[in-house]
Formats: sequence, C-alpha cells, structure tokens
Amino acid sequence: MNTEANKPTNIAFIDGQNLHLGTTDRIESWAVDYVRFRTYLREKYKVSEANYFMGFSTPKEQDLYNNLERAGFILYFRAHPESLKSDKKGNIDCDIIFNLMKKLVLDEPFGKAYIISGDGDYKKMVDFLIQRNKFGKMLFPNTGHASSLYELLGSEYYDFLDSSDVKAKIAYFRDPKMKKAP
Repeated sequence: MNTEANKPTNIAFIDGQNLHLGTTDRIESWAVDYVRFRTYLREKYKVSEANYFMGFSTPKEQDLYNNLERAGFILYFRAHPESLKSDKKGNIDCDIIFNLMKKLVLDEPFGKAYIISGDGDYKKMVDFLIQRNKFGKMLFPNTGHASSLYELLGSEYYDFLDSSDVKAKIAYFRDPKMKKAP
C-alpha cells in the first residue's frame, strides 16, 4: 500500500551563488528570507531535502551558514586549494549534477528534483530528468537570469522566484508590516 509516509520525497538542489546574484545583483535588488524560502519549498513543492551548494567556506560567512542550516538546508561546499580561494564564483555546477545523478545511479528513492538556478549548465541533466519523469521544476532567481538554453522548456517545468506572488512568500522584510520586499 502506497501511503503518504512511504511516498518518495522531492529534493531541491540550490546553486547558492546563482540564487544570491540573481536576487541581489539587480536594479531592484531583494534578499531571500531563508526560513520563508525553505517553508515555500516544503509547502509548494513538497521538498523534504533541500541541498544548498556554495563555492567555498570562509569564517567571515559563518553567520550565513548557521542561518541556512537553522532554516533546514543541507550545506555543500566546493573543495578548493587554499591558494585558489577568492571572492570569485565557486563553480559548483558539477557538484550539483554529480550529487543528483548519484541519487539516480544508486537508485535512491525520490519523487522529483527541483533546481534553483538560471544556469544553462544543467540543461542536459534537466532533459534527462524529464525523460525519466524525475524533474519537478527549474526555479529561476529572476526573469532575466534564465539561460536561453531553457527557451524551449515547457512552462510546466519552470517558475520565477521574482514573480510577485512567489517573491511575496520568500522575500526578507526588514519591517514585518511592509507589503513588498526592499
């Protein structure tokens, strides 16, 4: 009997750099409230495991890491030799692809995979997951941050985090009485 308790759960793979730049590196910059974002993923997409990938770990960002973990994200850091660490992008695309494909190869049970990024590097994997009926959606950080490689992707396979209804659910508000994000 297939009950809700033993039903495979959905998983999310978040490109942290892409999410950050896609929301803050804009004219209308806004911040993601990680607790609200994790709740949104859980409630909207039934995501039980949210994997958050980052370039590398640095002590000055420890508060961010603690906040992400408290919000319910599983953190992954890209390994870099000390001599190559800088403020540059961490290139974690291959880590996300590896971890997701590893779940498939090892036949780990999961329902659908959700990817939070606008990066075109995931396109082949997305196509494969669609063929296997294992893809949920691509959640683009903003309408201008989606690779042109996804232009033929059906609208049932993507959404934009900066759409007014989604942003209202996941944006960080300095003043809880504010109606829209800063």
